[in-house]
Amino acid sequence: MQIDIVPLALPPDTNVIVGQAHFIKTAPDLAEIVATTVPQARFGLAFCEASGPCLIRTEGNEPELVTAAAEQAQRIGAGHVFVMLLRAAYPINVLPAIKQCQEVCRVFCATANPLQVLVAQTEQGRGVVGVVDGGAPQGVESPADKDKRRDFLRAIGYKA
Repeated sequence: MQIDIVPLALPPDTNVIVGQAHFIKTAPDLAEIVATTVPQARFGLAFCEASGPCLIRTEGNEPELVTAAAEQAQRIGAGHVFVMLLRAAYPINVLPAIKQCQEVCRVFCATANPLQVLVAQTEQGRGVVGVVDGGAPQGVESPADKDKRRDFLRAIGYKA
């Protein structure tokens, strides 16, 4: 077995959700979740089939993001993995519904940070074993850091 590090190249001003699902209906169901949960969201989605024709299935409402999601899914190259790119919405807006989707088995990450996907390669194929999301901690937050965090959450509408 070999482990590859696959850095994702994300378009500017996007968040990414990487997960694993199990059925050809995943792509339209996840697209419907985004469209009905956050109607103003711009998104692109790619889902890697793991049987039959093994195609990368795509959905979305912003062609640039659909193309970018498909490119990232192809770079990962692991069956049943999906890559969702979001603009005008945060992952927190759609994650509860995505996690409730019948086809979704797991969510590896939801982030706007630099991202590396750890992919295992065997004789059968490829599978995601984890992700490296952003950087390592640089210390423990101070009271001033807590105030900045709370102010930021208020500024983006997530705390009163």
